[in-house]
Amino acid sequence: MLAAATPGFWDWSLDPPLVLAADLAILYWIGDRRTVRPRRTATAQRWRDAAFYASMFTLAVALASPIEPLSEQLFWVHMVQHVLLMLVAAPLLVVSRPWIRLWRSLPLGGRRRLARTLGTDPRAEPLRAATRVLGSPAVSLGLFSVALLGWHVPAMFEATLTSGTVHALEHTAFFLASVLLFKQVIPSPPLRTRLSEVRRLLYVVAAMTVSWILAVVLALAPEPLYSHYAELSSRPWGISALGDQQLAAGVMWVPGSVTFVVIIFVYIHRWLAPQTSAATRTARLASGH
Repeated sequence: MLAAATPGFWDWSLDPPLVLAADLAILYWIGDRRTVRPRRTATAQRWRDAAFYASMFTLAVALASPIEPLSEQLFWVHMVQHVLLMLVAAPLLVVSRPWIRLWRSLPLGGRRRLARTLGTDPRAEPLRAATRVLGSPAVSLGLFSVALLGWHVPAMFEATLTSGTVHALEHTAFFLASVLLFKQVIPSPPLRTRLSEVRRLLYVVAAMTVSWILAVVLALAPEPLYSHYAELSSRPWGISALGDQQLAAGVMWVPGSVTFVVIIFVYIHRWLAPQTSAATRTARLASGH
């Protein structure tokens, strides 16, 4: 197989993912203009706004920047793409709590009709039941695990490299499965989680372990697992196929763990913070301040 020319920094494409990210950003902006922002929450909301736009930007970088064509030449770049989708864009979206603002971007009459249909129409009961199932922690973790590991099975992965439709399906599965996963551990009203804080911590550790399993398999494989990359006559910067695969394992192991580690430390800090705050208040009262 002949190697394609290495894409340059400005080789962006106006593909559907870029258009979708831009459209969502516009809808969010419209919904934000229609939402009253209490002064006491203004600062927090500005951070959430930044998280939402950062999520959309990350989607654009992952799917419409030179990363997309370069991922066909280097497996480690393909893994960077997956990490951006699953472990950067998805958690940022959940952190931003965009659901009410995206909802309010719709016309009022349309919102009312849609709410009645989704909330009370018997014909929508299968959709409501599916939502309840997909919202359960066990199913969310299972979908994340199946998406991450299943799409990296060589036969499935090779299919994504030969079919644009399958590739788009893979990226969609990655992103949606990760949103379902992170909404279990990151507060994102009006979405609700059924997990206590201790169980959230264990949940994050379980999800991180799944990503480590993939990283270990890639790192310890004695030969390249994906014929697409193995058969390239040359690769950018002269990296070998096996070295490319091991570098991809490193991307999943280290950068791919950052989001999980951040969430773990946040919950550990929250457990310790109340004790610190109580001690501080006691000291201030004792000193008369």
